Amino acid sequence: MNDVELIAVTKRYGGGAVAVDGIDLVIPPASYTCLLGPSGCGKTSTLRMIAGHEEVSEGDILLAGRNVTALPPAKRGTAMMFQSYALFPHLSARDNVAFGLRMRGVAKVERLARADKFLELVHLSHLAERLPAQLSGGQQQRVALARALITEPRVLLLDEPLSALDPFLRAKMREELKRLQRELGISFIHVTHSQEEAMALADLTVVMDHGRIAQAGPPREVFEKPASSFVARFIGGHNVLARAQGSFAVRTDRMRLAAAGNGPQHAGQVSALEYLGAAVRVVVAAADGTEAEALLADADFHAAPVALGQGATLVWDLADEHALAA
Repeated sequence: MNDVELIAVTKRYGGGAVAVDGIDLVIPPASYTCLLGPSGCGKTSTLRMIAGHEEVSEGDILLAGRNVTALPPAKRGTAMMFQSYALFPHLSARDNVAFGLRMRGVAKVERLARADKFLELVHLSHLAERLPAQLSGGQQQRVALARALITEPRVLLLDEPLSALDPFLRAKMREELKRLQRELGISFIHVTHSQEEAMALADLTVVMDHGRIAQAGPPREVFEKPASSFVARFIGGHNVLARAQGSFAVRTDRMRLAAAGNGPQHAGQVSALEYLGAAVRVVVAAADGTEAEALLADADFHAAPVALGQGATLVWDLADEHALAA
């Protein structure tokens, strides 16, 4: 039985604005799903409808085969971790984690014992007595995560949970989230605008655009075979190019700097250079303004470097072209 199923789900706001437009989505059990897309694409509205914090205008939401469309959040078997963490500043980490059980009338001894168990799960047992102001951003996030998990939800919903963290801590917390999801064996649905985050975490990547699902599939499939020019550009790492018969994508790491030949090529002047450590990003602008870029291994670039403004040609193999839908 699938953990979550959305059937023709639509969300309209006042004035007729459509935030989510008739989407269908199946989330298999014990999976990590990332809803990915630019601001305003409908991903957060979708998450909030699953949680019950937004009403569904049309369609149905099923959790574990049960229609929960009209049920309040507390009756759905989900828990939500908000972007702001929303910790109570006057409560210790332990009491923050235990708060949901307190509201359910669980006895103090039992709820604190369970809070300790979940603090141990997120490696915060040693900070149980600290107030939120005495914790780092990453530690506050772990407290919020433990508080959401202590209710033992069937599905955990996460609204951009890593956006406030610095890049190093963000990478560490990605590892923690994936570890917890695997250990607990429940489904996580995670909203993000970060392509890197979705690629690193997801079993199922759902790319949204203007309230619709542009593509859904395993991250490698979405990256290797983007369904449209929007997906190819948004996921990144692709050039979207065109010939008379249609558009196609070529991964930037499949492009090479070389002399013009008989195969496919893009010639012009180097318009941007970025040293990225292990790689160098080279952008070449053609005379008509069309740009293409190559992501070259550091050693390959420095074996035959080019400079800004210099003429250059990018070449690739026909086998590396991926046709895009109109």
